[in-house]
Amino acid sequence: MPYTQRVVTSLRAADRAQWEALKRPDPLESYDYLLAVEEAGLPGFAWRYVLLEDDGLLVAAAPMFLTDYALETTLVGPGKALVQGVRRIFPQAFKLKLAGMGSPCTGSPGLGLWPAMTADMSAMHLSVLIGAFEAEARARRCGLFALKDVAEPQGALFAAAARPQGYRPMASLPIAVLPIDFPDLDAYFARLSYTARKDMRRKLRVLPKLRIEVREDIADVAERLMGFYAATRERADMAFEELTAAYFEGVPKAMPGRAFWVLYWEGETLIGGNLLLQDEATLVDKYILMEPVRGRALNLYFVSWFTNVRLCLERGLKLYQPGQAAYENKLRLGCELTRTAIWFRHRNPLVNAVMQGFAPLFAADPAPRNRAP
Repeated sequence: MPYTQRVVTSLRAADRAQWEALKRPDPLESYDYLLAVEEAGLPGFAWRYVLLEDDGLLVAAAPMFLTDYALETTLVGPGKALVQGVRRIFPQAFKLKLAGMGSPCTGSPGLGLWPAMTADMSAMHLSVLIGAFEAEARARRCGLFALKDVAEPQGALFAAAARPQGYRPMASLPIAVLPIDFPDLDAYFARLSYTARKDMRRKLRVLPKLRIEVREDIADVAERLMGFYAATRERADMAFEELTAAYFEGVPKAMPGRAFWVLYWEGETLIGGNLLLQDEATLVDKYILMEPVRGRALNLYFVSWFTNVRLCLERGLKLYQPGQAAYENKLRLGCELTRTAIWFRHRNPLVNAVMQGFAPLFAADPAPRNRAP
């Protein structure tokens, strides 16, 4: 086979045009975004990029990361309580060296494939990428291998490539999407249930108290936004990565015209900020940060939601993709959910059997089924 495999430690070692030419389900979280993540200095992570080339032409690629992983970090439900209980008695239990295909700052494995590939070719190329990914993981003494956040539309591809290598899926956080197939906000409100319409109109009465600002440069307010982030992370049920000011400032700098902030002010006081990504069709909500007391009192979560829907309408976008969690609210506001899975295995056969056997307990699916609000 005339292919060559490379694993590089910086995305700058890959050709940007060739990386961008690959077909992937998350085009916004591609080269420029991943490079901004790499250069943001997230503590505890080392970055790698797996490249498959045919006579110098990039035909398949994916980001990967290496980190020390405490198992309860991203668990929900009874599995989290069980692991935390064991850790109180054995502090070093369930701490693993993890290699992940994807990025902690994306909602997919980041897999890019040459657009002309057939399904069989795609599975073969992914299988080769997984082999290169595992070789690097083993060299770095990682025991747990994970292919992160594979959405249902890619499930068959990953089943064909990863299952024969011993990987099994475990439910992860779904992707929520709101189709912007209505002409204005009034038409959107008309689609909601009576109780949802009434509740949202009541919550939006705070709008006259707020000033909403759209901009890319946040240098003057970065410290305050980082304070909001620290408070958000402290309250979160799951907290895997720890983001930095360099991330929040660096993403808009790396993606001018495609990444920006919406800031929310009460008088002269900043009370919240929302980092967004945009291309020709989609608006992606990456992080909403707010001052805990004022933000909640001023219904900032819902204000930001309708602000983002308005931005989609003004900019002719067709999809709004909010962040993960709070799925009941998202369904109530008209979102559709796409389920995702983490495909994983441990290099130790005994540990692997135990982990895969108990996977449903460790990560019960946190999302309700799609249904009308």
